[in-house]
Amino acid sequence: MTARTAVTGEAQVAEGAWRGWREATADALYGPEGFYRGPEGPAGHFRTSVHASPLFAGAVARLLCRVDAALGRPASLDFVDMAAGRGELVTGVLAALPAGVSARTRAYAVEVAGRPAGLDPRVTWLAEPPREVTGLLFANEWLDNVPVDVAEVDDGGVARRVLVRGDGTERLGEPVDGADAAWLARWWPLPGEEGLRAEIGHTRDTAWAAAVSTLRRGLAVAADYAHTRGTRPPFGTLTGFREGRETRPVPDGSCDITAHVALDACAKAPGAAGGADAGPGERAAGRDRRESARTPAHALPAARLLPQRDALRALGVAGARPPLALASTDPAAYLRALAGASQAAELIAPGGLGDFVWLVQPVGPLDADRLLVDVPDDEEQ
Repeated sequence: MTARTAVTGEAQVAEGAWRGWREATADALYGPEGFYRGPEGPAGHFRTSVHASPLFAGAVARLLCRVDAALGRPASLDFVDMAAGRGELVTGVLAALPAGVSARTRAYAVEVAGRPAGLDPRVTWLAEPPREVTGLLFANEWLDNVPVDVAEVDDGGVARRVLVRGDGTERLGEPVDGADAAWLARWWPLPGEEGLRAEIGHTRDTAWAAAVSTLRRGLAVAADYAHTRGTRPPFGTLTGFREGRETRPVPDGSCDITAHVALDACAKAPGAAGGADAGPGERAAGRDRRESARTPAHALPAARLLPQRDALRALGVAGARPPLALASTDPAAYLRALAGASQAAELIAPGGLGDFVWLVQPVGPLDADRLLVDVPDDEEQ
């Protein structure tokens, strides 16, 4: 338990090392010596769906094929991998695409770190997402790393901004006000009970709106651990990861700093629902830079939230064991099918990766419900 005391006004200025979690996290993750600039990349510290199995990239490739068909198979089809790590997802998607689709696909990886050696030369490596995208933008575990400020209720029932030093020590700062207070009131109301905490998510709403604004036609998907207004955790979810283990979040560049995402708020972000000023988010650009988002000519279709297990099942990741009879007729095929079933089961497992939530936002003449249904694969040919 970290000790906390209230600090306000001149006292806060005097304690120059004390900063809000948003500012401290931005430097710790994306600064010159930040966590995401390390040579080992995210895979050296935690395991995502992308690392769990190539079946995940295969499912995303199948979704890209469905988007391609829904768009009338344009001459040039874009795939944008937001927060690309070391390019694992975009590489897997390109490998899984049918030849006819692959030949028309322009692949982009968006990441603050430099381009990794040996990456497929077909992949364009960018610090910010490209504009005027026609196709699929996929953000796997991106929004949980867009830095947020944290609020905590003091002993007088007032929600205050949590300040932190580089060693992870916390104290309470000024009362939450302005846009932060408005966001909390709408999306994460804090009762006046001492110690209750919330992550203030409007920076993520802004980042998501900006990402959606880069699409001219197509689909934007964010996959993350998430919660909705009726299920907010009472003490927040801010945490750290180092070398595969959860750890105390310390904003010194030595660990990942992450928090679950209020995806229902992102789905209603002004830019994602019809256009507004928005910025690309720190993970995409390595800084908090604001730019004017494109305003669609018409309001966008409503976004959809669904569990990852449902999305992946609709994209052919079933997790069913192969028939035992195959073991006697073709043992090698049985073992391959059994390994695939085990990987699929991990991706859709309750209490694990299956509990991720997908935020699916169509842009243009696409029906998300038709894209995420269990149908034969002939639409991908």
